[in-house]
Amino acid sequence: MASHNIYEQASVPIRNFLGYLETTRNKSPSTVEEYFMDLRTFFRFIKWQRGLVPKDADFETIPIDDVDIDLIRSVTLTDAYEFFRYARVERHNQAAARARKVSSLKSFFQYLTVKAPESMRLEENPVKELDVPHQRKSLPKYLTLEQSLELLNSVDGAHKERDYCILTLLLNCGLRLSELVGLNGKDIRTDHTMRVVGKGNKERTVYLNQACLDALDRYWKVRAEEIKVIVDREALFLSSRGKRISPKTVQAMVYANLKKIGLDGQGYSVHKLRHTAATLMYQHGNVDIRALKEILGHENLATTEIYTHIVDEQLQKAVDANPLAHVKPRKEKEPE
Repeated sequence: MASHNIYEQASVPIRNFLGYLETTRNKSPSTVEEYFMDLRTFFRFIKWQRGLVPKDADFETIPIDDVDIDLIRSVTLTDAYEFFRYARVERHNQAAARARKVSSLKSFFQYLTVKAPESMRLEENPVKELDVPHQRKSLPKYLTLEQSLELLNSVDGAHKERDYCILTLLLNCGLRLSELVGLNGKDIRTDHTMRVVGKGNKERTVYLNQACLDALDRYWKVRAEEIKVIVDREALFLSSRGKRISPKTVQAMVYANLKKIGLDGQGYSVHKLRHTAATLMYQHGNVDIRALKEILGHENLATTEIYTHIVDEQLQKAVDANPLAHVKPRKEKEPE
């Protein structure tokens, strides 16, 4: 469940919206909290702008538990644009942060226009025409095939079978960090597939290739020997104390092995291994983009399509690298 503290800080309309996100839309607690923080910043600004709090009030302590439906009904599109100017100029929010706030506001007012109880329902959505800030799309960072092999070969130490298995699943299946640490032993099925619980508790089936099966088999054989007291018997990957492995432990292991191959401090992370898996599958596996979408558990095809741009960019670089790429015709001799 989302933190009870955010519900205590929110007024009834906002609290109802957060509950709707959590129960009906099945959003994760962290996502619900992000919506709350965006709405809190927006209504703090509205109260400050309209003189409902002293001008010298500490912005970060302005309460929003008194934001009633009348104040919400008074919000205009102009208010929203003024808020985003404030977010950009005063809070130095980049386009991505402002885009998230746009999404939060649009979802909130859409809920109040369509889903809220009659007593709180709005006749019109004031931010329906609110534009999303333009964001420059950057291609995801990923390891090459050679770097991926080097990373796998770097694994050593007391938990080498476990760590190798983790890296193998990340690089072959494109799992999110939360999906990996959430795996249970029973999620590895006898038909060589794996049950994965992704964002919003959505389940998907991922097929395991031979490298994954071999790595899982080696890890499973030493799992009980390495850990004398297993606390969390359901968890697939365990810490040295027998508990479900934590995200921080996985991150530390990945960073340590990236450092071994000289890739530390270059922006690589656990999530970049997900990008690596997707890129390698698309480049070398002749995978249909819609199939890749299902493997990765993306909600929208547009999210997956960025991997097609990686290949496009590489093709462009290959053409530009041709030694004849910049050759120009020799000037013809002037007629005598």
